[in-house]
Amino acid sequence: MNTPLHLPTELWLILPYIAFTSFVLGHIWRYRNDQFGWTTRSSQVYESRLLRLGSPLFHFGMVGVFGGHVLGVLIPESWTEAVGINEHTYHLIAVGAGSVAGLSVLAGVGILLYRRFTVTAVRKATTANDKLMYALLTAALVTGLMNTWGANLLFGTYNYRETVSPWFRSLFTLNPQPELMVDTPWPFQLHGLVVLTLVALWPYTRLVHMFSAPIGYLVRPYVVYRSKEVAAPDKRRYSRAWDSPVTPERWR
Repeated sequence: MNTPLHLPTELWLILPYIAFTSFVLGHIWRYRNDQFGWTTRSSQVYESRLLRLGSPLFHFGMVGVFGGHVLGVLIPESWTEAVGINEHTYHLIAVGAGSVAGLSVLAGVGILLYRRFTVTAVRKATTANDKLMYALLTAALVTGLMNTWGANLLFGTYNYRETVSPWFRSLFTLNPQPELMVDTPWPFQLHGLVVLTLVALWPYTRLVHMFSAPIGYLVRPYVVYRSKEVAAPDKRRYSRAWDSPVTPERWR
């Protein structure tokens, strides 16, 4: 379990920046050139029963997974210890909450995959891009749960906040430390490779809908509904197209 993959040190320096660059520029390109494709391509009209079950499990579970990664990867270990969360307590939280969130997402993906490949109409609407996205999502979830259970329950403990977390944060401070990942156990390395690949391909899949929000609804003009009015005292059978609408106030 603790054996590394013996990958080149440069890989942990070059691949993350390629993935981040693709993530940022890909979203800009997609927004400028494919706004009509910026959608989930919802298939609810084909089948809704399984979707109502699988979609909430996936999305609410992802909120928990994201929060767990923020706590474990982005927040330094010294910060959590400063507020009274020692290493043992952190691992209890990571195993408990991480298992619930991870299993929720995995169950959601399982239901959505079952629906996508057993409902004929949904299967016909599935593209090769979708299949690759689902494969990477499933691989990221499986390797993530492998780390949660394997590194904390089955094969002893491994404090990834001393290697993986500092490496990831160093990428954003522009002081990368790729050597921290060289001797990291292979499940963590595999999880990192899968996630970086998913990040690189993210803008070119339906996952772009994560950045969609109905902000325009807050500032758009009101839709005016007119009640049915009695006939205006106009003898013409048809009004001219350029005439202003006749309202009861103008009849007086």
